[in-house]
Amino acid sequence: MHRQPLLELLTAYNPTAPEEIASKLKIINFVQQHPDCFERSLAIGHITASSWLLSKHESQALLMHHAKLDKWLQLGGHCDGNSDVLAVAIKEAQEESGIEAIQPLHEGIFDLDIHTIPANSREQAHDHYDIRFLLKVTSDEQPRISHESKALRWVNKKREELPTDEYSVMRMFDKWMSL
Repeated sequence: MHRQPLLELLTAYNPTAPEEIASKLKIINFVQQHPDCFERSLAIGHITASSWLLSKHESQALLMHHAKLDKWLQLGGHCDGNSDVLAVAIKEAQEESGIEAIQPLHEGIFDLDIHTIPANSREQAHDHYDIRFLLKVTSDEQPRISHESKALRWVNKKREELPTDEYSVMRMFDKWMSL
């Protein structure tokens, strides 16, 4: 697997929030230490890819009510060996929204986060080193719920419409507001 393109993306990304600055350094260290960082089989954690998915006119963002975690989150998932994190973010957004026509607004990182996934019957607690991109729907397709979500919801640029108080989701919302 090729870690260098991700390391270059991380190096080019200049977060301003203190928690993101810390996450950037931890993710770089994790990628450098683990050649298998893109594999779900790396039990301590792995690289994941997510998106802040905007509507065609960029006036709304799509969130999902995650079936397993029972939280409102951005669309995203496991790399499963694919080191092209932008391609993974697009694929996951397509799978989880049912919308095929999705493209990046730019190819750089939009946000970073490290979060712990609780232990369950199949795996121990582990960390997701999440690389997030700003994506956009380019068609008039409507979202469709997948097996991974309980619901999908478009949110407008009104904080009171956010169905979550997850800090990293609110941080992405705030970044979108300042675009």
